[in-house]
Amino acid sequence: MLCSVRLRRTLLVGIAVSFAATDLVHKSFAAAEFHHARTPFVSVIIATVIAALVVLVPRVPSNAAACGAGIACGGALGNLVSLLAWAQGVPDPLVVSGTPYGVAFNLADLFAITGDALLLSAVVLHGIRNRARLRESV
Repeated sequence: MLCSVRLRRTLLVGIAVSFAATDLVHKSFAAAEFHHARTPFVSVIIATVIAALVVLVPRVPSNAAACGAGIACGGALGNLVSLLAWAQGVPDPLVVSGTPYGVAFNLADLFAITGDALLLSAVVLHGIRNRARLRESV
């Protein structure tokens, strides 16, 4: 069991670092007309969420949940590093223009949303498959 948790944590961290690096490389080379600023408090919250996902999600016996958490952590880590690296805020090089408003975002935002969706889907599926065990006393 412990080995499996360790392997899932390694999988999660490896995916997170890969996705964060992809996001940061994209932000470095793509021109960003828009930026979104964040307060130091938000930086602390982001770091806390990343740490909680790395510690807690590998305990769920699901590689899909670890992958989802890794993708979400990669997005969060990409935005966290961007907060520290860019003085004007997190760059948003992807822009979808619309009338009268548009939307500006970056790869990290997409990774966070996609990872969250995968993580939640995997946990719900794991709960459904093991619903009999959910009724056991702890």
